[in-house]
Amino acid sequence: MSKKIDGVLTAIVTAFDRDGAYNASAMRQQIQRQLKAGNGIFCGGTNGEFFVLNEQEKLAVTETCVDEVAGSANVVAHIGEISTRETIRLGRQVAKLGVDAVSVITPYFVPLKQEELIAHYRAVADALEVPLFLYNIPARTGNTLQPDTVRTLAAHPNIIGIKDSAGSYESLSGFLKAAEGIDNFNVLNGPDSLIHQGFVDGCSACISGLANVAPDEINAIWAHFNAGDIEASHKAQQNVTGLRTDLYSVAFSPAAVKKALALMGHDVGDSRYAVQFSAEDEQRIRQIVNQYLQ
Repeated sequence: MSKKIDGVLTAIVTAFDRDGAYNASAMRQQIQRQLKAGNGIFCGGTNGEFFVLNEQEKLAVTETCVDEVAGSANVVAHIGEISTRETIRLGRQVAKLGVDAVSVITPYFVPLKQEELIAHYRAVADALEVPLFLYNIPARTGNTLQPDTVRTLAAHPNIIGIKDSAGSYESLSGFLKAAEGIDNFNVLNGPDSLIHQGFVDGCSACISGLANVAPDEINAIWAHFNAGDIEASHKAQQNVTGLRTDLYSVAFSPAAVKKALALMGHDVGDSRYAVQFSAEDEQRIRQIVNQYLQ
């Protein structure tokens, strides 16, 4: 791994133009917003709408991110596909683009046993030279990585950590406990509501979807914590938690995130899945943004 993965990585949205095609220029503008705030980049994940991107678009997004960051911050790309074969195929192509690491969700649709998940991740890690993060998001995949499974996989020299987006403190705590005493294995926190607590408990980084909307506010949680000001970090978290609760009461991310960005003047296009926003929804999002962002 070329750089330590710590601090804030933004689960960056994939920018589209008005026709719904990938918009590299708008993507670069969003990357620069994140770099200015001190955040790294996590591309091709849930907020990046990987599930509606084709292979060439996934590669184009990653290539744009690596090129625009130009070594100034971490770039982690998600490569998880429904099969081991396709995950390896995409991973090999993404690795050539110069990312610092990749992440892999559990295969989805078919329920898998823990030993099958172990076999999947070992096969992917064996096939790739780029470091790999496990990615636990059971609400979206239907498959959950258990802490004992993660501890087993942590013994693989090319598996360097796990991103946990299960959404609960219990899940995050389980993975942190599983990682105890293991060198070079890091836990990355996914839920924006747990960023501060994750850092307190030992997470090396957070992967934040809300950082698209609030790059400075998310980074403040890390910056204060890293400077030793735990109280200020906790206060910054409270503001972010309020933003998260209110914004996601209007619509699911990334649709809500993209709509908020549009109303803030950032033309990143609409999500590719069907979400309709009424005039009342848009007004509510404006109110939320004005309330929580300075």
